[in-house]
Amino acid sequence: MNLLIKNAHVLEQGLVDVLIECGKIKAIGTNLSKPNVKVVEAKGQYLFPGFVDVHIHLREPGGEAKETIETGTLAAARGGFTTVCSMPNTNPVPDSEESLKEVLNRIEETAHVRVLPYVAITKSQEGYALVDIDTLKDQGAFAFTDDGVGVQSANMMLDAMKRAKKAGASIVAHCEENTLVYDGVMHDGQKSIELNLPGIPSVSESVHIARDVLLAEATGCHYHVCHVSTKESVRVIRDAKRAGIPVTAEVSPHHLLLCEGDIPSDDANYKMNPPLRSKDDRQALIEGLLDGTLDCIATDHAPHTEQEKSNGFLNSPFGIVGLETAFPLLYTHFVKNNTFTLQQLVDWITIKPSQIFNLPYGTMKVGSVADLVLVDLDQQQTIDSSEFASKGRNTPFNQWNVQGIPTMTLVEGKIIWRKEEAHV
Repeated sequence: MNLLIKNAHVLEQGLVDVLIECGKIKAIGTNLSKPNVKVVEAKGQYLFPGFVDVHIHLREPGGEAKETIETGTLAAARGGFTTVCSMPNTNPVPDSEESLKEVLNRIEETAHVRVLPYVAITKSQEGYALVDIDTLKDQGAFAFTDDGVGVQSANMMLDAMKRAKKAGASIVAHCEENTLVYDGVMHDGQKSIELNLPGIPSVSESVHIARDVLLAEATGCHYHVCHVSTKESVRVIRDAKRAGIPVTAEVSPHHLLLCEGDIPSDDANYKMNPPLRSKDDRQALIEGLLDGTLDCIATDHAPHTEQEKSNGFLNSPFGIVGLETAFPLLYTHFVKNNTFTLQQLVDWITIKPSQIFNLPYGTMKVGSVADLVLVDLDQQQTIDSSEFASKGRNTPFNQWNVQGIPTMTLVEGKIIWRKEEAHV
């Protein structure tokens, strides 16, 4: 489909028209016209590159009661995300050519947006035997991770990094030292004492990062840290970057927006891994983003059923959903109060994650793929989890008032989602 978007506000360019032909941006300028083309009137709404999320869970295969590729990618489209990277903690785990092919086929059949699948580092994510990194990279693995569990053996991680370096692949790590978790269900801090619940100390995360950045230095492998949550972790990553080690890192919206003191009660909609940490940790994450220690924002969208999440911190799984709320929450609570600029926020969810993994997305210029999202920055809305496209309703942000609502999402020039009341 050829498309002409009229009167869209583009950062650093002002009010422009964008012509799309054959799935790519053909022209950006004023007073553009083209015969026999569908016209979308943006009426001054902001047009951004499609958002890129390098950390989500789609649960399929094996967890379809929580989410499917179809529902999860529709949630992504509603949130303005056009490229998402799906984690391998499914059943079965994609750890072979056959299981990866099944995932790729299902993506081709049902996904609304572009899905790049991770493959496990170790077979069945059990930490005992490495997958065939070289072959699986060639077969379409986005990168390699055992997300959901940390690779406990330093020798196993070292070997994985050596093989990934040789294959030109990235190692992506959920950093957690199991011997320091102590069956915790929330941060080891004041709130865990108040609620009499076992805590997870910060060092369980930072000690793994410290180990792994040294292994990355030894191998030269690109090493990416998932969902950083502690001030010590930020310090280790900052020092590693200063030393020239090839490490990158992400932070999730909930760790930027909330800390342990915001947990109102034994409500598992506030239970995620890593957990909500202290105020000091939250501030360190914000500072880490601003100084470049943390490279991008990723939602760690982790849907569960309402029944699973109704059993309190002790008996409910970790994880919250985030695809449909990320941009409005971040825009409302950081851009509107001048903590971040709009350009910074957009960069952290478009070009920055794309650059980390050498993806040809996250930009909006002539010749680039027409992955785009139209956002009404003035529109206000109350988050209502019952209206999510995702099967997951597990969010601590239900009934929060936000501003900056995606109204239309395009992938390769095709309109894949439009908000019903959007003025387009």
